[in-house]
Amino acid sequence: MRLHDYAPRLAHIKWLLDSDPAIRWQVMRDLTGEATNAIAAERSRVATEGWGAQLLARQSLAGHWGGGPKWDLITLYSLVALMDLGLDPTSKEARRMIDRVDKRLVFKPLNNRPYLHGETEPCINGRILGISSYFKEPNHALANQLLGEQLEDGGWNCEAWPFLSPKRPPSRRSSFHTTICVLEGLLEYERAGRKSAAVTKARKRAENYLLERRMLRSLRTGKVIDKRWLRFSFPTFWHYDVLRGLDYLRNAGIKPDSRVRDAIETVMERRHQNGRWPLNLLHAEQIPLEMETGVGRASRWNTLRALRVLRWYNNSTC
Repeated sequence: MRLHDYAPRLAHIKWLLDSDPAIRWQVMRDLTGEATNAIAAERSRVATEGWGAQLLARQSLAGHWGGGPKWDLITLYSLVALMDLGLDPTSKEARRMIDRVDKRLVFKPLNNRPYLHGETEPCINGRILGISSYFKEPNHALANQLLGEQLEDGGWNCEAWPFLSPKRPPSRRSSFHTTICVLEGLLEYERAGRKSAAVTKARKRAENYLLERRMLRSLRTGKVIDKRWLRFSFPTFWHYDVLRGLDYLRNAGIKPDSRVRDAIETVMERRHQNGRWPLNLLHAEQIPLEMETGVGRASRWNTLRALRVLRWYNNSTC
C-alpha cells in the first residue's frame, strides 16, 4: 500500500511552521529535512518562547506543577509534555527545572523516595524512567524493576499488582496503555547510553505484543479492542491510541510490515478533507498549559505526528 496522496503539501507545511517552536523544529527534522544547525537553533527556542517557556514558568520553586493531592501526576504529565515539546535537556532552563525535581520532590508514602527513583505502578515508572533518562541520567534500578514486571505475553499492566485492586486477583494480561508507557521509557533509557541485551530483548517482546495484535485488535477475536484508540488526542497522558503506537514504532526505527496496515489505514481515515488531522478528544487529565484549539478542530500536533508516521511507512515500503 503506497501513500502518494498523503505526502505533505506545501500549504500543510506552511501551516505547521506558522506555529510554536516545538512544532517548527520537529517539522524541520521529520518532514522538510533542514540542516542540523538550523534544526538545533529552532529547538533552542523551546526553552525561551511559546509553550515550552510557559510550562517551565509554571513550575513551582518546590519543583512541582499543580497543587493538591494530584501534584505528582500533574508533575509527571508536565515533564512528559516538555519531552514531547523537545526541550533541549542541555539547556540551562532544562537543567534548572530537572534539578528542582531531583532535589526537592519525594513520594512521602514511600518513605520519601526521590521522585525520579519511581514509585510502584509500571505505567508511571515507565514515564519516570523516560524523564530521568532524557533530562538527567538513566536509572538502572528502575529499568531493572520494570524488566522484572514484564508479563508472559510481553507487555505490562498496572493491574498485575494486587495492592491496586486487593479484592481482585492480579491480571496476567497486559494493557496497551501500560505497555506503551513502559516502551517509551525503555527507548529513552537505551538512547541515554544504557543499552543492554536484557533491555533490548524486553523492548522487542513488548513491540511484538503490539504488532501481533496489529496495534489495535484482540489476539483472540480479531476485533478492535477499544474504539477510543481510533481517536487521536494530544497530550496522550497515559492513554494508548493508534497514532501514539505508530509514532513510537517510527521513533524506535522499527521497519513497518503488514501488521501495521490496519493502524495506518485508521490514520488515513482520520484525515479531514482539508488535509489536516483534527483533535478527536481531550482526556480528563490536565497540565497547566493549553496547546490545541479544541475538539473537532485541526490539530497541529496530530497533523505533524500523522504526516511523519505516514512518511515513515511510505519510505519503508517502497
